[in-house]
Amino acid sequence: MERSTPPFLDEPPQGQKLTSYDREHMTLYLRLLDADRDSADWREAVQILFGLDPDHDPQRCRKVHATHLARAKWMSESGYRELLRKDQSH
Repeated sequence: MERSTPPFLDEPPQGQKLTSYDREHMTLYLRLLDADRDSADWREAVQILFGLDPDHDPQRCRKVHATHLARAKWMSESGYRELLRKDQSH
């Protein structure tokens, strides 16, 4: 199965600034938030959204899922403000 998401890092960039990685992975972040809201099992989410096998490398898969979900939550709570500021300046 071919993933439709851009290549990903094991951990997204951290910090209080919106990054190009965040912009490229906005759809992934939204899908992670949807899965979290729906109480989807992280193993299923990481398999579907990242194309990873949680049975093969559970520690890496758990880290990838947890760090990206945390970044997605940051984006939904405060990171989006930077998007709005940039949109208003154009």
